Amino acid sequence: MMKIHPTLYFLLTLTLLSSVTWLHGEQPSNGLAPEVPGLNLKDKLYQLEAKLPDLEKAFISVSPADKQDGLVVGLLGKDGGDRAAIEAYANELAAPAKDEKVGQVDSLLIGYRGKLIFESYYRRGRANFPHYQMSITKSYTALAIGRAIQMGLLKMEDLDKPAIGFLKELDATKLVAGADTITLAQAMQMSSGIRLGDKRANELMKDPAKLKGQGEIQTYLQHSAPIPPMPREFKYQEPDTAIAMQVLHAAAPGGAEEFIKNELLGRMSITQYHWEPAISGLPKSAAGSSILSRDMLKFGQLILNKGKWQGQQLIPEAYLARATTPSQINERYGFFWWVEDFTVGGKTYHSLQGRGAGGQFILMFPELDLVAVVTSHNKGMGDTLQTLPQRILPAFVQK
Repeated sequence: MMKIHPTLYFLLTLTLLSSVTWLHGEQPSNGLAPEVPGLNLKDKLYQLEAKLPDLEKAFISVSPADKQDGLVVGLLGKDGGDRAAIEAYANELAAPAKDEKVGQVDSLLIGYRGKLIFESYYRRGRANFPHYQMSITKSYTALAIGRAIQMGLLKMEDLDKPAIGFLKELDATKLVAGADTITLAQAMQMSSGIRLGDKRANELMKDPAKLKGQGEIQTYLQHSAPIPPMPREFKYQEPDTAIAMQVLHAAAPGGAEEFIKNELLGRMSITQYHWEPAISGLPKSAAGSSILSRDMLKFGQLILNKGKWQGQQLIPEAYLARATTPSQINERYGFFWWVEDFTVGGKTYHSLQGRGAGGQFILMFPELDLVAVVTSHNKGMGDTLQTLPQRILPAFVQK
């Protein structure tokens, strides 16, 4: 039998995706969404994702397949929602983008009252290909902290203690004034007060050996401007996320990577994923995970269910309440999760959001027990955050 080089096999199998048919209307329970054959999760998924050819036809299903992946599935319309309205929106997403920089949606999934009732893939979207996640990786990091609290590795009161107290390898004598006042909660609210100019930060990155392990935080807190007292300005930056991951790593037996794998993702049957390492050697916390769209929906359902997954309390309800409540620093930001209100049809709906540049979103609407997941590859955030609520909320409002 003739042997085919693995790279050639990968390219050939990608071309088979052109045979994907347009699945419109009610689908059988075994309807198959488009996949990438022979996917190796150890590959550099971000680079591979950029090379995926666009689907010739979208996959649109109002009856997602039961994959035994921890999600309960249902039927759009029968289990809630205006089927015609959602299908119309899905068809618009499938149309060629009017602007090459926006409108590049790869998937849209909708969960309602605990069931996945709508699943669609466009362009680079594949059911088995973990989509690269930018800043929404921060949101997953916050959930990992919550899981550590649920397990007793951290306590709720630890959120308001100085973060450096957990990092025993730091040389406190070399840290800038005020470094010992930064709490874990403040770091997750992007209010650490760490300030490194771009030039100085670039210089420090040229010596990666000093950034391994807790050397990362040592560097930030040794070369920052002095940390001012609270209240501090909100600044969306990587050092704050790194503090959270470092605290998790210090608290979790076996370290952050194993903890995330076994105690957060593993508990939710999330196994088809990739999470890049940071320069410190720990998992990246600002961006760098790759997650399936269906697994993103699980995170949304976990939060809507107040930290419970399949009857087990994975994350404390009190922690999630605080994580999704705005701080005094930013009225739209909690612990690496965004909050926003939308007015649709003369009524205001509260939303909780995970956001990633390029267009990875988890949008939750607690009042309706509704969660929507979107992945995209836009040049910027796109317009989904504003347009999606206007299109899907009316479909689930009881008339």
